[in-house]
Amino acid sequence: MLSHALTYKIHAMADGSISSFPRKPAANKGRAWIVWVLPSVADLLFIILLCSLCFTPLSAKLLNDAGTGWHIRTGQRILATLQIPRVDTYSSIMADKPWIAWEWLYDVIAGQLDSSAGLNGVVWFTSVVIAVSFAWTFRMMLARGTSLIAALVLLLLALSASMIHVLARPHVLTWFFVVMWYSILESTEREAFEGKTGSRGRWLWLLPPSMVLWVNVHGGFLLGLVLCAVFWISALWLLGTTREGILDDALRKIAAGKRLRSLTWVTILSAAATLLNPYGWKLHQHILAYLTNPFLMDHVEEFQSPNFHFVAQKCFLVLVVVAFAAAAIRRRSLRVSDGLLALFAIYAGLYASRNLPVSSVLLVLTIGPILPRFGLVAEFSERMGAIESRLKGHLWPVAALIFVFLVDLNGGRIGGKLLAGAHFDPNRMPVAAVNHLESVGIAQPVLAPDYWGGYLIYRLHPKAQVVIDDRHDLYGEQVLAPYLKMVHPQPGWDKFLHDYSVSCVLMPRNAEITAMLNQSAGWKAVYSDKVAVVFMKTGAAGKAAPSPLIP
Repeated sequence: MLSHALTYKIHAMADGSISSFPRKPAANKGRAWIVWVLPSVADLLFIILLCSLCFTPLSAKLLNDAGTGWHIRTGQRILATLQIPRVDTYSSIMADKPWIAWEWLYDVIAGQLDSSAGLNGVVWFTSVVIAVSFAWTFRMMLARGTSLIAALVLLLLALSASMIHVLARPHVLTWFFVVMWYSILESTEREAFEGKTGSRGRWLWLLPPSMVLWVNVHGGFLLGLVLCAVFWISALWLLGTTREGILDDALRKIAAGKRLRSLTWVTILSAAATLLNPYGWKLHQHILAYLTNPFLMDHVEEFQSPNFHFVAQKCFLVLVVVAFAAAAIRRRSLRVSDGLLALFAIYAGLYASRNLPVSSVLLVLTIGPILPRFGLVAEFSERMGAIESRLKGHLWPVAALIFVFLVDLNGGRIGGKLLAGAHFDPNRMPVAAVNHLESVGIAQPVLAPDYWGGYLIYRLHPKAQVVIDDRHDLYGEQVLAPYLKMVHPQPGWDKFLHDYSVSCVLMPRNAEITAMLNQSAGWKAVYSDKVAVVFMKTGAAGKAAPSPLIP
């Protein structure tokens, strides 16, 4: 009879129908409202990040990547035609050739926000995603046992390392999804370690439907499958190494087995969900070809390894050093999932600069709980962390989010005062030069550096096409190799101009190619400012060929 009763209790506790811990006394109801009204540290972090990114010069930094421009125009094109692009219309040399707009859902969001609130709306959305991602990361660090002070320091390092890619581009949504997926997978693993199979396990089934969104906003959806694989290996390890000798171990064994089965199905369904995109399996084929192309990986700047002479990269290096030190001191406290994710994050961050934000977030989440604690600082952090965990209301972040959006809808003004004025930086983008092209009614394709192409699409489409832009997966090595030979002049540099019948060139004032064009008899500068120079191809007599550029 005793063995039957014990078995029943084990299964009941594993199912969560009864608890193995005594219930805590009810909180003082007279002060219950405080936990709903008082903002937590995470709430304050969200508000500070949101307002800083929307109301300070950082809003212009979010628009430092010209690619934001073609994302906006693509989204507006989808909204106008109710069709997802299959061929390119932006480039004169790639016109009507197959194009996979693999971030189309983000483009729709950005396009609608630009139509409703201008660039302020695009910056607002990006700021919300970034603020939510890092505030959530901070909350998770505390939930996993990181001291409050250590969590703040680690978050500051992660934020600093991420500034290299704080841009209004779809990759920021991958930051959010990585945080969300990690939160669900880690919390269910923690529950399994405690020998429970309660309500947290149900959150696993949110992953497949969220993958449908992720696969349509950014190619980083592959990270979701990496996270599933890591936690699946960890669950298998827990199941295989747990003994059944005592009650706690038996509960842990049952919970680990149930979680492994659930995680297997969730991973399979998530992988299947990646096929729910406009291009089906061809999207996977395209991404694989892109990421395994040696030429592109060697020449696209964001795929280069970090240059540790700069602040963001140095902050990531600090996180790597802290991770190794913490693992060496507290290696027995590391779970299998923590160790695997830390190694993956370090490898990914060292492999390519574009991975620094995700790698930094994963590192602080995995190493935070195992950092040693010392004396009074630890005691203070524990007290503050306990207060933080009890605060349940998020009224102030929601109010801030709505307030900033209403300001953006009003043109960035409140009471006649301009608070938000998101714009492309005229010292970084050829704003004045494109103003000139617009004023003379340019209608022919314009050759600009690939990193300016998206801005030209934003300003000139559909009146004029670009020759090239930063959609490197579209152009491929066949186009990019001679392009690079031209912009970094090598023998035969002008072959690219001849082969693609280029007659209008817009280049940075101090670029090597600008000097070459200035010295070439076949080209004439028709506009110049401190940022850019516009050249037109000349006729046989040495005069600029007839063109809409000449009033």
